[in-house]
Amino acid sequence: MERVDAIVIGAGVVGLAVARTLALAGREVIVLEAAEGIGTETSSRNSEVIHAGIYYPAGSLKARLCVAGKRSLYGYCDEHGVPHRRCGKLLVATDGKQESKLAAIKRQADANGVTDLLPLTAAEARALEPELRCVAAYLSPSTGVIDSHAFMLALQGDAEARGAMIAFRSPVTGGAVRDDGIELDVGGATPLRVLARSVVNCAGLHAQKLATTLAGFPPAHVPPTYYAKGNYYSLIGKSPFSRLVYPMPNDAGLGVHITIDLGGQARFGPDVEWVDRIDYDVDPRRAASFYGAIREYWPGLKDGQLAPGYSGIRPKLVGPNAPAADFVISGPRDHGAGGLVNLFGIESPGLTAALAIGDHVRQLLA
Repeated sequence: MERVDAIVIGAGVVGLAVARTLALAGREVIVLEAAEGIGTETSSRNSEVIHAGIYYPAGSLKARLCVAGKRSLYGYCDEHGVPHRRCGKLLVATDGKQESKLAAIKRQADANGVTDLLPLTAAEARALEPELRCVAAYLSPSTGVIDSHAFMLALQGDAEARGAMIAFRSPVTGGAVRDDGIELDVGGATPLRVLARSVVNCAGLHAQKLATTLAGFPPAHVPPTYYAKGNYYSLIGKSPFSRLVYPMPNDAGLGVHITIDLGGQARFGPDVEWVDRIDYDVDPRRAASFYGAIREYWPGLKDGQLAPGYSGIRPKLVGPNAPAADFVISGPRDHGAGGLVNLFGIESPGLTAALAIGDHVRQLLA
C-alpha cells in the first residue's frame, strides 16, 4: 500500500484552495478528482459573485469565512491577474412592507463587519440605475464578479508550483479510518489503495456519500443531504443595469437576482427547485415565475426576453422550509478521526470564502 502525506478529495474551487494552502505550508499534496477536469460541478455552475458577507448570522462560518475570503480574494485576483470587477450591487425593497427586511439586512451586515453599505432613497437608486423600481435600497460597493474558471486555474497553478499533484478520473470508492491514517480505495483506470496522514473531503455534492464509505467513521457526524437546484435564465438583449440587483432573500436563497458577467451579459437566477438527483436541464416552463419575480424590480422586462441558460445544484444540509444551515467543516476534534476533515454543505458563499476555507482547514490539521 502506498503511503502519502495529504490527500484532498475534489478539485472544485474549495478543494483547489485547500490543496494550495496545504502545499504552501509545505505539505505533500495529492488531489483526487473523479471527473476529467477541475470544477465541473458546483464551482462552474453559480453566479460567479464575490459576496460581501451581508446576510449570514453573526459568528457563523459563512459570515466569518466570507468576509475574510472576500478580502483575500480581491488581493489574490489583483496579484494573479484573475479577471474580476468590483461592480457593486443594489439590495432593493420593492414595497413598503420590505423596508423592515432591508433594515434588518443592514443590521446583520454591521454585525458581520460589513460596514460599507450605503442607504439610498428610491430616487437615488434610480439615479444610479434608471430602469430600477424600488422604494428604498442599499448599495454594497464591495460586491463584485469573477471569472471562476480563471480563479481555479490560478489556484491549480499555485498548488502545482509547490509540488501538489492532481489525479483526474480518480474516484474514491471507499476507505477506512485507521490509527495510523486514513486508508482510501481509489478507482479509475489503475485502481489502488493509499494510506494518507491527512485527508480533506471536499467532494461537494458527494461529500456525505463519500464520508459514509469510510469504515470506522462515526455516521452520527454525517449530516443529511438535500439538493436545491438553481436555474438561470439569460437576458436576450442589452443589460438594463450596470450593477447587480438583489431583491429581498427568501427561505432557501437570495431571490431571483440579476448578475452581469465580465462580458456584460445579464442573467437572472437562481430560483429554488428541490430535486432528489443531479440533473442540470433547465425547464423552459419555469420562465413564467422568473418574469413575475424580475418585474417586481424591473417592470421594463418584455415577454420573450428570457432564454433558458444553465443550472447548478446547491448541497444543502436542510430541506424545504427550514432555516438556512451553516457550513459544516469538521476536524479530528469534532469527530475523533485523526487527520480527517470533512466539508459539508459548502454552497454560497463558498466561492468567495475559498481562500479563507483553505486557511481554516490548515488550522484544523495543525
